[in-house]
Amino acid sequence: MNKDKVCEQTNPDLKEVVNPEDSPMKEWMVTYVGQRFDQEEVTVEMIVDIMANEFPEFLLAVAEENYIRGYSQGLEDISHAK
Repeated sequence: MNKDKVCEQTNPDLKEVVNPEDSPMKEWMVTYVGQRFDQEEVTVEMIVDIMANEFPEFLLAVAEENYIRGYSQGLEDISHAK
């Protein structure tokens, strides 16, 4: 796959800066991730990177659930299309 094609498929939400004032958990997460990256502004992508490295079981469970729900929805859509 060429580099331009990969860039087209990047989720723009990953580049969003997270507002730590939305909830206590976000405040904690942004502080933690910001310290790890030595940055004041933290993006969703930075949080995903830290979670993938430090808590991969969590991301794997979310990814598996998302896959299963998507697969189930696809099967349901096919059965209604007939």
